[in-house]
Parts: sequence; structure tokens; C-alpha cells
Amino acid sequence: MSDPGMHVADAVRTGTVVEAVGTDRSIGQLVATATAEMSALVHDEIALAKAELRQDVRRGVMGGAAISVAGVFALFSLPVLSFAAAYGIHNLGLGLAWSFLIVGGAFLVLAGLAAGLALLKFKKVKPPEKTIASAKQTAAVLQNVKPHPREVGKRVKSVARSSA
Repeated sequence: MSDPGMHVADAVRTGTVVEAVGTDRSIGQLVATATAEMSALVHDEIALAKAELRQDVRRGVMGGAAISVAGVFALFSLPVLSFAAAYGIHNLGLGLAWSFLIVGGAFLVLAGLAAGLALLKFKKVKPPEKTIASAKQTAAVLQNVKPHPREVGKRVKSVARSSA
């Protein structure tokens, strides 16, 4: 035989709730209890999912803010790095105006490459063909629908509107 005190100790250690099961409950009561416990379980699962989502949203917002700050700092560093590159080229022996022109030209070439890549990607965008076909099919079906025939002898009473 097993020791009942051992089961209680295991329940306390694992954090499970142990209740005495009565043998005098009807099937209806057992079903009601099972339904209530399933409902509580579903509510607890939903609460857990909400808590996890809140935590993930909070992390996402913090990550987005960090990326935004990093982008601002990178944007602020571009003029400084441009001046550094121009003065670096000037130290190699070219005139200062030519150095700045080379750096500006390099930025224009990079901008052109990025614009060309963007155009290639935009050309690959296609309309949603399946959705359009489905919408056309639905429209064709709805055009052939006829209203339900009413009997000619019956008069339909008009209903007064409450907002009138």
C-alpha cells in the first residue's frame, strides 16, 4: 500500500493541487466540474498568451527604439565621414575641391545603384492574380442571382422605423 502522506508531500513539492475525489458525485456533476476546469484552463492559457505577447511587444518596442537611435547616429556620422574621406583624399595630393567632388560622386554612384536595385525589385511586383480571379468569379455569380419570387396576392406590411 502507498503512504497517503507521501502523495501530499509530492503534491506540495510539485505545486499541484490535490483534492479528495468523492464517489457520490453524479455524472452530470462530473461533467460540470470537467467543463468548469476546462474553461479555467482555457482562460489561464489565454492569460499566459497575453502576458507573453505583452512581453514580446515590450521587447519589440525597445528594439525598435534602439534601431531608431542607431539610425539617427549613423545619419549624423555621414557628413563627418564624408569630410574625413575628402580630407583623406586631399592628403594624398589632390586639390581640396577635387577631393570633395570625388566623395560626392561616390555618393551619387551609390545612390544610382540603390535606385537601380529598387527599380528591379518594383518590376517584379505583380498584381494579386488569384484574388482578382476570385473577385471576378464572385461578381459573375452575383450578377446571375435573381431575387426570391414573392406571391402577388400577399401584401407586405411596411415596418415603421424607430429613427423616423
